[in-house]
Amino acid sequence: MASRRASVVWRKIGLVLFILCSAALTMSAAGSHSAEGFLIIAHRGASGYAPENTMAAFELAERMGADFIEFDVQMSKDGELVVIHDVTVDRTTAFTGNVSRYTLSELQGMDAGSYSHADYADETILSFQEVMSRFAGKIGLLIEIKEPSLYPGIEEKVADAVRRYGQGLQVAGLRDTDRLQRMANIENSPAIIIQSFDRVSIRRMHALLPEIPVAVLVHKDQHPLPAGTLDELASYSSYINYSHDLLDGELVREIHKRNRKVMAWTVRNERDMERMKKLGVDGIITDFPG
Repeated sequence: MASRRASVVWRKIGLVLFILCSAALTMSAAGSHSAEGFLIIAHRGASGYAPENTMAAFELAERMGADFIEFDVQMSKDGELVVIHDVTVDRTTAFTGNVSRYTLSELQGMDAGSYSHADYADETILSFQEVMSRFAGKIGLLIEIKEPSLYPGIEEKVADAVRRYGQGLQVAGLRDTDRLQRMANIENSPAIIIQSFDRVSIRRMHALLPEIPVAVLVHKDQHPLPAGTLDELASYSSYINYSHDLLDGELVREIHKRNRKVMAWTVRNERDMERMKKLGVDGIITDFPG
């Protein structure tokens, strides 16, 4: 099975390798928010090659040299933190119903890989603890809190876990020497960032963990943001992250003018990657890290 899985992965990699190679060649010293400050964040892991939010996707992203892995956090029926994007398990497992309908043990018993390819049948829904135990201090972690209004107290649980596994992790704490060298070239690059579309939740996270950078995700229905709203977001968030198709040079400059950073999601092709670099964004969230 391992050899077949490797074959599947490398076939997929081959289809997009020219994109990543070409994009890498375009890096230049175009300004303080280019080249050396450009983060590559693996969206739900290397989800363009392996099933999203699984150990296979996260480990592949790590091997491919991503600066961060991005993953989604919700809560199980018994109040445990679990890593899954959708509110339901329908799309990525053979089960149906809300995540909160199942206990952690039940979720961990679900096949969360076969929907992508039969070779991933042994991939299951992960607990937050599993991801933190495996990756905290080895690669940057971009943690997205999904639908926090459905899970009262989720911010406190995330804060407790971050304190336990990674509070205060900085560049010097990364154990991968190659990645350490890359991260050392990125000014004030943190090891953990927490983001959400829910601004109330993110303000709560900032209050709970003031030393950990937080990011606000801006939905297209909220765009464009008035200057006053940008000022408000900048008062507590270190990053204001946008869908790549909403970004232009003026908006990137407005965010940088407030001494905040911006990451673009979800970038899936060479053209969009190059455009983001030209705009001077601080990083991209992509299904195809490398």
